[in-house]
Amino acid sequence: MNDAAPAPAPRRARVRAPELIGKGGWINTGGKDLKLADFRGRTLILDFWTFCCINCLHVLDELRELEEKHRDTTVIIGVHSPKFAHEAEHRAVVDAVERYEVHHPVLDDPELATWKQYAVRAWPTLVVIDPEGYVVAQHAGEGHAHAIERLVEQLEVEHEAKGTLRRGDGPYVPPEPVATDLRFPGKAVRLPSGRFLVSDSTRHQLVELEADGETVVRRIGDGDFREPQGLALLPSGKVVVADTVNHALRTFDPGTGVIERVAGTGRQWWQGAPTSGPALEVDLSSPWDVAWWQGRVWIAMAGVHQLWTYDPESGTVEVAAGTTNEGLVDGTAAEAWFAQPSGLAAAEDRLWIADSETSALRWIGTDGIVHTAVGTGLFDFGHRDGAAGQALLQHPLGVTALPDGSVAVSDTYNHALRRYDPASDEVTTLATDLREPSGAVLDGEEIVVVESARHRLTRLRLPEEAVRVEAVAHRTRRAATEVAPGTLRLDVVFQAPEGQKLDTRYGPSTRLLVSSTPPELLAGGEGAGTDLFRELELGPSVTEGVLHVSAMAASCDDDPANPYPACHVHQQDWGVPVRVTRDGVARLPLVLAGMDDA
Repeated sequence: MNDAAPAPAPRRARVRAPELIGKGGWINTGGKDLKLADFRGRTLILDFWTFCCINCLHVLDELRELEEKHRDTTVIIGVHSPKFAHEAEHRAVVDAVERYEVHHPVLDDPELATWKQYAVRAWPTLVVIDPEGYVVAQHAGEGHAHAIERLVEQLEVEHEAKGTLRRGDGPYVPPEPVATDLRFPGKAVRLPSGRFLVSDSTRHQLVELEADGETVVRRIGDGDFREPQGLALLPSGKVVVADTVNHALRTFDPGTGVIERVAGTGRQWWQGAPTSGPALEVDLSSPWDVAWWQGRVWIAMAGVHQLWTYDPESGTVEVAAGTTNEGLVDGTAAEAWFAQPSGLAAAEDRLWIADSETSALRWIGTDGIVHTAVGTGLFDFGHRDGAAGQALLQHPLGVTALPDGSVAVSDTYNHALRRYDPASDEVTTLATDLREPSGAVLDGEEIVVVESARHRLTRLRLPEEAVRVEAVAHRTRRAATEVAPGTLRLDVVFQAPEGQKLDTRYGPSTRLLVSSTPPELLAGGEGAGTDLFRELELGPSVTEGVLHVSAMAASCDDDPANPYPACHVHQQDWGVPVRVTRDGVARLPLVLAGMDDA
């Protein structure tokens, strides 16, 4: 028997949690509206997310084990906070909750009311509220599940002892299942037989359809795939599949039915991991689309904002373009920035890229130079036709090469099929009233569109004339942070989880990269470094723009007796809209993990 007094609970900052409000109401509650008081006695984790964000989707997967393990003491609430105009539509949020198998209540907050109350600055952000209704931690980005679980366990012990813990079932009410042949399909490819192979993403399968695009021939994959997306036909007759949530590529042989993993380990790639080598030994990160071009499989690696390649002959993978920084920067493959590339289409002299988060159509040539045809950056989007330099898309997920050298863009959040013609440098609209088109494939003189949110393939005849659409332009809904002119102190707040410390065995364990749009916003302080703070000099000629901040920290178990401590990587990218004003702040805190006590 041990009579020793229990160790005191660690002291934490106590900030009363603001109420949860959202004009869109609640999803997954059986129609019930919830308030903070309904969660008293439970640990509450708020997950601020938006369904376009690949990092948000990663965090949904990271939290699933914690959610199941601590179901009787902890409730996860998704707070959906839109970036794009389409994401403010309630029906679209309901669809996304089903599409990504969110098994907890979600508050639809289209006006970012709760986002502002909690001073959130980035997707995804996780806020932990203790059973008495106080905010005790905030985490931005990925890689925090282990730290949050440790905190949840501490709160269970602490509040069990205080008598303030209430165990029981949570408020989640699953929606009624809907019977359809496809459920949120992602991409499609036309097989030599004339049939279509479709990635049935939410059901984690491939589906082969007859040439009519409707009649099911067979379903493929029983536990092999997790939210598969892109498909490409290889010269061998096999189909390569972007097995997105499994972070892998697989091949499917339509003749034999054999499925084989050919690239990826099943683990998600993190900064510092190998970026080339034997394909089955290198981690990947949410491959979203694939295309056969220049004798290799090109991969839209949405999870790390890059293009990779897989060489079936040598059995190797490597990075082909992109730095992992999120944004729109053209130039050489090694210098270019992408933002969730999600669609690929091979033409003879170029590979077309649907760069979803920048609402851009881009391409890379055989010389390795990356170009932008349509799009301006992370925060401008809309539906505007005309000269490519001023045309706007909204989060496109697919691109299809057409026989005349132009391309059809699946303009997903505009519910439209658009066309870009390099010869005229013009953008037009081919079709509207599609529902979240995510890809398309040519079939003779027709184009077959994957209408993801209508759960079907839709056959269209390519029109000779464009559809007339009234121009609409948007900017991100987030309010700009007002900062004072001159010197701005940037602090990335990171507190290692309880029982861990920064891993300095092999040098600095933190990284900070800062840039801006436009570049003239910063007169000093841009670039890479290892400190999580920076003195930024704001340029005198620019009054507003976006600060791009990327931070990473590695922490390990703090146990000198353990020669192989468990280590974890925490990372996040912020795009912070700022406006320079005389009364603005001189310090910009961004919380990676912990609480900002300054």
